[in-house]
Amino acid sequence: MCRTVLRASILAAALVTGCASVPRVDPASEEAAIRAQDERFVRAIAAKDASTIAAIYAPDAYLMTPNARAVAGSDAIRASWTEMLQMPSLQFVFAPAHIDVSKAGDMAMDVGTYRFSAAGPQGRIEDSGNYSTVWKKLDGQWRIASDIATSERPMPVMPVAAVVVMDMDQPQIQASAGLQWSDLQVPGFAPGVKMVVLHGDPSKKGADYTMRLRFPDNYVVPPHWHPEGEHVTVLQGSFSLGMGATFDRSALRTYAPGDFLYAPAKMPHYAATKGETVVQLHGIGPFAINLVKPTNTGGGQ
Repeated sequence: MCRTVLRASILAAALVTGCASVPRVDPASEEAAIRAQDERFVRAIAAKDASTIAAIYAPDAYLMTPNARAVAGSDAIRASWTEMLQMPSLQFVFAPAHIDVSKAGDMAMDVGTYRFSAAGPQGRIEDSGNYSTVWKKLDGQWRIASDIATSERPMPVMPVAAVVVMDMDQPQIQASAGLQWSDLQVPGFAPGVKMVVLHGDPSKKGADYTMRLRFPDNYVVPPHWHPEGEHVTVLQGSFSLGMGATFDRSALRTYAPGDFLYAPAKMPHYAATKGETVVQLHGIGPFAINLVKPTNTGGGQ
């Protein structure tokens, strides 16, 4: 009898101890705490306070945004937000749609939408999309472990009217006087640029192409990159090119008709013209113009 009572006492104590070791999680209160961090984030954006924003991220957090390399760690994230907050007329808002807290109460998923706009070198830059944020609890406080934003804006593609698909097994001759120019329409680029495809299909992967771009006088090409290498020959005017993710007029080098330039795949670059300028591009598709992350568009003109 004593042994039975002893065993029952030990079992009861074990159950009590086990229950005590499992923390009770109140999903509603944890969600409220995460939303409070979101509101703190919004206030820091309005105050242009990059340090407060960086403090909301975990020390080893990742930040991934459209058309930009991922950054990791507090210093890199602070630098990225500092650059964004310096953009003129910045407007950045996000709205959580759903927050899911883990049963253990130490991880959470926050998904929602965002809208971004700012003044860029060639006019207003606008973007919108969705985000997915993973939160983890560190020392009792919710911190961002990874922050991923995906733009819902379609990738700029070649205008259909400008793509001329030719029989690759036949010779091809294009008279300059008969070229059919069309408008280049790329978000973030000011109007006025004309384009014409001379050979091939720039939108097709693995296909060779040749095309021309015609720029007006004093046109500024914002920082951008291409998925494949770009071969450029200056045919007319004055074409100045710089490499990097931020427009810097002092870093431009000027090229005259007959000069050749090459921009490696995915390398950000920017340009400016003097006088009406025509350049000829050739390479292997797909050809696409990807505007550098808005936080890096700079503004030097």
